Amino acid sequence: MLDLKYIRDNTQAVKDNIKARFMNADADEVVRLYEKRNALISEIDKLRQRRNENAQSMKAPLQPEERQKLIAEGKQLKESILAGETELEQAKAALETAAARIPNMAHPDAPIGKEEKDNGEISRFGTPPSFSFPPKDHIQLAEALNLIDFEAGAKVSGAKFYFLKNQAVLLELALVRYALDIVQKHGFTLTITPDIAREEIAAGIGFVPRGEESNIYVLEGTGTCLVGTAEITLGGIYAGDIIDLSGGPILLAGLSHCFRREAGASGQYSRGLYRVHQFTKVEMFAYTRAEESDAVHLKLRSIEEEIFQGLGIPYRIVDTCTGDLGAPAYRKFDIEAWMPGRGENGAWGEVTSTSNCTDYQARRLGIRYREEGGTRYAHTLNGTAIAASRAIIAILENGQQPDGSIRIPPALVPYCGFDVIPV
Repeated sequence: MLDLKYIRDNTQAVKDNIKARFMNADADEVVRLYEKRNALISEIDKLRQRRNENAQSMKAPLQPEERQKLIAEGKQLKESILAGETELEQAKAALETAAARIPNMAHPDAPIGKEEKDNGEISRFGTPPSFSFPPKDHIQLAEALNLIDFEAGAKVSGAKFYFLKNQAVLLELALVRYALDIVQKHGFTLTITPDIAREEIAAGIGFVPRGEESNIYVLEGTGTCLVGTAEITLGGIYAGDIIDLSGGPILLAGLSHCFRREAGASGQYSRGLYRVHQFTKVEMFAYTRAEESDAVHLKLRSIEEEIFQGLGIPYRIVDTCTGDLGAPAYRKFDIEAWMPGRGENGAWGEVTSTSNCTDYQARRLGIRYREEGGTRYAHTLNGTAIAASRAIIAILENGQQPDGSIRIPPALVPYCGFDVIPV
């Protein structure tokens, strides 16, 4: 959530940002409700002062008619205060709803646009492999090697669920441990987070638990939901707290399952493991001082690069365009791995992202830190260490051999115990 005074004082900039993000929000309505709330608070304060004065007057010696007049005035003031408080609560609720729709301000360098082609490429690593044979996609490879059963997943749980089998099970576990070892080396505290969060925590992070736009599975009657990412649970740990950042940023890494409805997601690029309802992920999360968040954002990106460079997977880094940032993000970088089986000739596919959300999430969740002169809202950042399902796609498709076997990246061999998935 943006600071309400900032919205009032920079309304046109906020409106321009909403337009650049292709979102539906009304900055003018937020300003109107903000001014209404402030006016009601002022009015109620004046009424309370008058009620106190009335009560003091009742203590003096009074004629009967004077006392009756003060009693009537006191009753009227009490009713006016109650009515004002009711109207104030309604105004606060309307203001909170309207303000929650306002996205974070985007970084000045974030590319303007709303499609993948509008993202700005920053750099590349590695060279896409050349094959002496027509490369297969991960679905064909997994079926041939008995690694993934999509039919059984659909039969048991529904479309976009799956069973990992045989070496694919060990490959996922290897990826998780490989990523955890790297982030721990960089000072992250390792956690396994709950797979369930309260709806207000998910909403505070910026996810929409209910409605047509929701990508979240809600557990009806409980006030909770399945998490779409450990960003939700890691970001909720310090909700309502004043945290200690005197020793530097708080760095957390969370292993969790991720559940996403992926409503409306379809097309050839969404097939197989690329867009599923459940997957395993190691997520990085950081709490920082305001002046440190840009540097920590680059650190998260460098860790993501270290992970994929270690796997030997060709990738590129893109600066995500404004229309694809997501409401909480100030700036977001994606790593897109080369996937030989994607489309007719191979294509880039997102495997990680890292976002600087500045104080947007912390303001919604009430997370502050102390500094000289008072407290300030923390900056929060998140980044994917490994999303196992998409990493498996990249490994299978880039590592396929002429005989149909799969070469495993050397960095994973100590974790999984094999260097080839044989035919």
